[in-house]
Amino acid sequence: MTTMTEASVREFKMPDVGEGLTEAEILKWYVRPGDTVTDGQVVCEVETAKAAVELPIPYDGVVHALHFPEGTTVDVGTSIIAVDVGGGGAAAPQAPAEPAEEPKQEGRRPVLVGYGVSASATKRRPRKGPEVPVQPASAAVQPEPNGHGGQGTPAPAAPAPAAHAPATAVPQRRPLAKPPVRKLAKDLGVDLATVTPTGPDGIVTRQDVHAAAAPTAAPEPAAPTPVAAPAAHAPAAVPPYGTARETRVPVKGVRRATAAAMVGSAFTAPHVTEFVTVDVTRTMKLVEELKEDTEFAGLRVNALLLVAKALLVAIRRNPDINASWDEAAQEIVLKHYVNLGIAAATPRGLIVPNIKDAHDKTLPELAASLGELVATAREGRTSPGAMQGGTVTITNVGVFGVDTGTPILNPGESAILAVGAIKLQPWVHKGKVKPRQVMTLALSFDHRLVDGELGSKVLADVAAILEQPKRLITWA
Repeated sequence: MTTMTEASVREFKMPDVGEGLTEAEILKWYVRPGDTVTDGQVVCEVETAKAAVELPIPYDGVVHALHFPEGTTVDVGTSIIAVDVGGGGAAAPQAPAEPAEEPKQEGRRPVLVGYGVSASATKRRPRKGPEVPVQPASAAVQPEPNGHGGQGTPAPAAPAPAAHAPATAVPQRRPLAKPPVRKLAKDLGVDLATVTPTGPDGIVTRQDVHAAAAPTAAPEPAAPTPVAAPAAHAPAAVPPYGTARETRVPVKGVRRATAAAMVGSAFTAPHVTEFVTVDVTRTMKLVEELKEDTEFAGLRVNALLLVAKALLVAIRRNPDINASWDEAAQEIVLKHYVNLGIAAATPRGLIVPNIKDAHDKTLPELAASLGELVATAREGRTSPGAMQGGTVTITNVGVFGVDTGTPILNPGESAILAVGAIKLQPWVHKGKVKPRQVMTLALSFDHRLVDGELGSKVLADVAAILEQPKRLITWA
């Protein structure tokens, strides 16, 4: 029997996957002790203060131990997994993340890696069902609550029964679902183990979760059934009255970082907000025409695209607004590029990815970048790099039917434009009151480096372009 030496065990430490981050939460392990891993293989998914990131292992070997269970927040630089790189290890030791050693089984099922079924050769050991006693301290291994305050009896129908399971056993493995779907299930109080999956390879989808939550959406006949918001913007659901007086949600990850950044911005930069209401009827007609243009085939064309282009033109005409305040050096840093941020509400919280060098993009290129940015954010795949280096931001509150707001600056930026809902309203047009498409814009700016004149010029330029979109050509 070959004995594993300490020299053959390599420790993989939690890296700084962003810039200056100090910690990250382990969302999901993709390997178990005894699994073989190869250089570059993803072994876990972690959530930083900016995004969810998959971590690859940098060497070949056999997993020796997992030092932390899922749901644990770990400091950068702390070892999270040990790998035997000697090639001849003894029986794999137990990992702190698991309450008991699990026997290997043939015919294991693939695991979900990030956002799809893993193509890796590494196999996971099936989890044991709830009939095995588990200490309360190890509850972090199974982060999804069942909504009933206990482990209870296994569901009568497993989400995706494994072909190799004995007929007399009732094993309950961890349901396969993407992180945003798990978050949705947690918000709605749905136990994923009780959900029948309809996705490929037995993956639980958003529709499955909503279907499972539907019977409990209106427990009292007299109460109206709430209308669910779009999945990308779904707020945390409140449990029905009677199940609990209060619900406490830990503030961590993206939400904690957003809270800290907004507080810092609100009490550091002196905010000024100006408003303008504009007739965008011509802009909406242009949107319909562009949808039929072959140059935009396969691209999403909407009012936000033309608002973004109008803001870029306004910045080119008033470049001093595209700047930042360097407190340490007591300098104003003028930016000769525009990384256009788009505030996006996601299941993980509010994030602001940005389009790099948006000022250099044609309208079709800008449409493609916007579509990719929004899709990536909704799927939870936005990288930390995509949220760094922004210069000016747009927040579209109009998608919620809101007329306007007073947005808080994204830290390090000097201006943010809030786009309100477009509504048909009576408007004086050519001396007569007519129904017109009307929108309200709000521009917040840092009054340390943007005075009222500069901020007013930028907002007026954006409004003028949206009222007469031909200015996109005459002012170019």
